[in-house]
Amino acid sequence: MTHKKIIETANAPAAIGPYSQAVSVEGWVFLSGQIPIDPSTAKIVSEDIARQTEQVMNNIKAVVEKAGGTMQNIVKTTIYLKDMDDFAKVNEIYKRYFPSEPPARATVQVSRLPKDVGIEIDAIVFVKGA
Repeated sequence: MTHKKIIETANAPAAIGPYSQAVSVEGWVFLSGQIPIDPSTAKIVSEDIARQTEQVMNNIKAVVEKAGGTMQNIVKTTIYLKDMDDFAKVNEIYKRYFPSEPPARATVQVSRLPKDVGIEIDAIVFVKGA
């Protein structure tokens, strides 16, 4: 029987619903979507999409590190944008977190996101032993 392990850290926002920050099964770590909430204040960081993207990436990094990995362990992300016109700005921030060998990725425009933020990103990570 495969056992799942719940991954939680105070360095990323607490779940705002009935879900876990991440779940690990046999080295695969599935991160729930992260939105631009500052975990120290539990508030949205800004209206600015660049600042929102940076916070989301920092939240992802915190959860990945709690699972025992690094950003280089991320194999797939999905970016959900409220406005596809923000694509270039998001890419500028995103690429700083993956200077080489970035993960596979999909980016989609959606009509609305939790708390009316401009971006949400989820990730799939492989961490041996997680």
